[in-house]
Amino acid sequence: MSLAGLYFFLSLVSVSCTYAAIIQARRVYYFVPFYFLAAWLCGELALIHLLWQVALVVPLALLGGLDSPLAQTGLGLFAISWLGLIYLHFQAMDTPLYTRAALRSALGDNYRQDIPAGRRLLLCDDIASRDWIRPFHFSRPGVEVHQHIAYGEAGKRNLLDIYHPRERREGGFPVLLQVHGGAWIIGEKEQQGKPLMYHMAERGWLCVAINYRLSPRSAFPAHIIDVKKAIAWIRQHIAEYGGNPDFVAITGGSAGGHLSSLAALTPNCKDWQPGFESVDTTLQAAIPFYGVYDFLDRHDVRPEMSMGDLLGGRVIQRSFDEAPELWEAGSPLSHVSAAAPPMFVIQGTHDSLVWVEEARIFVNALRAVASQPVAYAELPGAQHAFEIFHSVRTDHTVNAVADFLEWTHAKWLAGRVNLNAKTKTKTKTKANATAKTKSKPKQKTKPKPDATGGD
Repeated sequence: MSLAGLYFFLSLVSVSCTYAAIIQARRVYYFVPFYFLAAWLCGELALIHLLWQVALVVPLALLGGLDSPLAQTGLGLFAISWLGLIYLHFQAMDTPLYTRAALRSALGDNYRQDIPAGRRLLLCDDIASRDWIRPFHFSRPGVEVHQHIAYGEAGKRNLLDIYHPRERREGGFPVLLQVHGGAWIIGEKEQQGKPLMYHMAERGWLCVAINYRLSPRSAFPAHIIDVKKAIAWIRQHIAEYGGNPDFVAITGGSAGGHLSSLAALTPNCKDWQPGFESVDTTLQAAIPFYGVYDFLDRHDVRPEMSMGDLLGGRVIQRSFDEAPELWEAGSPLSHVSAAAPPMFVIQGTHDSLVWVEEARIFVNALRAVASQPVAYAELPGAQHAFEIFHSVRTDHTVNAVADFLEWTHAKWLAGRVNLNAKTKTKTKTKANATAKTKSKPKQKTKPKPDATGGD
């Protein structure tokens, strides 16, 4: 292939990927993996793609490769791609418009005023180009990582990593549990959630990333049992690493979004806590990203792109007819209730693997009954797995999640203070009442006259 031919081929691939990132393709059937990869990498790394595409023009021009009609056609296609990439970059820059609106709607217009002043100083409204221009650079100064700690007996699949600041925090670090995705069949704790975990650890949170048993080696509900086992381990051991076991939030994307929401909505479910039934697995907040919320697809969201074969054949390993109660129990939508903790649901409009309608249905059902706030950010143009590495959209979303976590933690602390104050007041009132009873003089009883009237 000539240089001009290679340039034309690359321009054709580039404009196709840019087009895939811009449109919302739904029914692409067997082409889903290819479409997803093209749209995901192009959409989240738009400016990086623009830079290398523009850079290709220079050597080609110096070598005289732009003289041929084929190369000039390629240059025209690249120009169309550049316009699309600029559009995608600015679309990602608009992410705060949607995340902040979601938080204000759920938490109140002045929700940041509920966060202590010292903590408010750590919140961010802007992002740094040095972060998203290096999408896979995660480490942050002052953050320590403890790796491969066992929380269960399933070997590698029951290991966790801990991210926390070097300096301890009075009262202990609030805890964020990260559950990776991967369709319940692949994935590792080191692969996902790092932009968020390092961001929070840098600001005084302790983050825990876990592995859990995967299918088809292990059938559901092994996955959720392991998540709850990790919560139990945190309750019992996280203080050793400086964490506060009384405040645990949970997050995760895709299958991790399913498991994190399911764990948040099923606290202390004894069937999913074998051998540790007495441990409190209640969670104080949940932030599921693009999760699967309904195994049954009872609203026909994806009739032509069903997950039924994957779930029945590899994950649950029993058909719906064989185990309807397990399919029902495995759906977070089945567990929405007034007892749900504060939740921040995040979903992309262009997600080709988990469609946006599923998140809308879940959020509407949750808002109808929940007593705690339910925030929902629907991000235009966002693909599945958008927050795995640094990008413009990722870093803006991480800022919003930090706001939500700080707000929920502040409200939780305020609730604890009020509860302690009420307890002290009741105790003091009871003590005062007891003291008054003891100090009150006993009244003398007059002698009853003799029935006969004598002395």
